[in-house]
Amino acid sequence: MDAFKRVLIVGGGIGGLTLAVALGRQGVSVDVIEIKAEHTVHGVGIIQPGNALRALRTLGLMDACLAEGFQTDQYAMYDAAGEFIARMQLLRIAGPTIPAVNGLPRTALHRILTRAAQAAGARIRLGLTVATITSHADRADVVLSDGSQEPYDLVVGADGIRSQVRKMTFGEAHEPQFTGHGVWRFTVPRTPEVTHQIMLFGVGVKAGVMPVSHDQMYLLLVTNEPGNAWMPPDSRDRLLRDRLQSFTAPVVTAIRDQIRDPSLVIYGPIEEVILPPPWHRGRVLLIGDAAHASGPHVSQGATMAIEDAIVLAELIGQGLAGEAVLSQFMSRRYERCKFVQDTSRQVGRDGNIDDPRACAERDARMRESFRDPKPRPHEMRMAEPI
Repeated sequence: MDAFKRVLIVGGGIGGLTLAVALGRQGVSVDVIEIKAEHTVHGVGIIQPGNALRALRTLGLMDACLAEGFQTDQYAMYDAAGEFIARMQLLRIAGPTIPAVNGLPRTALHRILTRAAQAAGARIRLGLTVATITSHADRADVVLSDGSQEPYDLVVGADGIRSQVRKMTFGEAHEPQFTGHGVWRFTVPRTPEVTHQIMLFGVGVKAGVMPVSHDQMYLLLVTNEPGNAWMPPDSRDRLLRDRLQSFTAPVVTAIRDQIRDPSLVIYGPIEEVILPPPWHRGRVLLIGDAAHASGPHVSQGATMAIEDAIVLAELIGQGLAGEAVLSQFMSRRYERCKFVQDTSRQVGRDGNIDDPRACAERDARMRESFRDPKPRPHEMRMAEPI
């Protein structure tokens, strides 16, 4: 590990914490800085497909996630009225005895990763970000927002879709691009009949219901929002109920009737970050949403950040020269992450078609395509090694 003995990770989210765990366990000195003064996250659910579980297993964290979550092998599709379209048996990517998908509260994953990073020796500092980065051939000199200065062998920008590190390193030409869709999320107590992933396709809108523990499940709703309007936080309960009016399926209407507290409704525009390779300059590298944010339509965004961290730590652990680590990282990650972006974008467009006749044709294609249970193309692709 001659090249990278001291690493700064900017951002204490999923990718940053996973990298802190993986590097810390190899004896790398790791600092994590997080701009938020409190290291907390929204209490919504997160879906971990099999390749996420496989990656977390390399760090010994898969079992902790499974213990906190709810597992399933099934994915069922319906129309807005609750009429059955198709059901899929999902691939068990992580192994024949490990369920295909785990849903768990985002707060639980954050707690698991934070504890593991601290146990691995990472120093997590809150209320801090980078003020300047001066990259040299063999190091990066960093000035933090509190005025302190530190040299690092590598700076990793894991600071999310609105990454300050990306802006400082690559300029403002790669800011998030709005896709025309917004996503709403709302957590409720799980009902006994919800034991798998459910997706309901309407006209110009789609809803999903996913268990994230034995006690909780969450509703997600993807809507067409062509003007990217601001959704006032104190009205989001009403706005979400309004957007659910076209659904008459009982699993959705039962949740809609519970949406009364706007503070519990999470909304965000769906955006992408399209950053051409390489995602590094000098001794600064971007991972996760900072480099390749995608829509949530195939549940792979957080997983790509986890895989980024695992691959980067693996390469650093091989003791390669700095440029070799960064170039090999790009060769292993770019095409895979681009595939997820492209697939998610297309799934998002198909799911939110706003012409009724085209929606009926889409539903008919899904019925025919999944008449015999078989994996989707992106499932097969995700089964490949990272």
